[in-house]
Amino acid sequence: MPDPTVHTLRVERTARVATLGRPATTSTWWVGLHGYGQLAPDFAQSLAPLARPDRCVVAPEGLSRFYVDGMDTHEQVGASWMTREARDAEIHDYVRALDATVRHLAGDDAPTTLCALGFSQGAATASRWALLGDTAVDRLVLWGGAPAHDLDLSEHVDRLRALDLTLIAGTEDPYVTDERRAALQRRLQTHDIPATFRSFDGGHQLDAAMLRTLTS
Repeated sequence: MPDPTVHTLRVERTARVATLGRPATTSTWWVGLHGYGQLAPDFAQSLAPLARPDRCVVAPEGLSRFYVDGMDTHEQVGASWMTREARDAEIHDYVRALDATVRHLAGDDAPTTLCALGFSQGAATASRWALLGDTAVDRLVLWGGAPAHDLDLSEHVDRLRALDLTLIAGTEDPYVTDERRAALQRRLQTHDIPATFRSFDGGHQLDAAMLRTLTS
């Protein structure tokens, strides 16, 4: 029998986003992109140290949800930005969804400063959005992760040099080893892309004290 033919089509989706503060009246936004298996409301709450009256937190949620506790319990739900299946379409969809989220919340007045913070899987997501999306990202913080491996940095070097790029990881983070961090530094240096590397005592997690230093 012949192999099945796979068709693609665009359909309307309902995206979800959690906020701390009022995006329409704050000049600085921190757009936080969660890690694998997390949800927007919980992730927004973890970014509370970034919020204040003139600064809001915007936490979009990945378009794909699943039960992270397996098929037997069906109690704990998480979201994912993408998998390797139909990856190009997934990337296109979430970049467009993130751009649409900003437009929806901003209305007629775009934020003066937009900072994107991606944690874990959200780090690759944030890097793709900052380089492939229509939204002007002023600062890019990649926490417990790195720029997406498939991004051609030479193609986006001007935009990367214009960004305030910061990479953060815990000293005990199993996903950001010394070898991986050194390889990333070499990757960025090859294209003369400036970046700030920071660390804190801890593992693969956000750290409230480190978060506060980002706005001090």
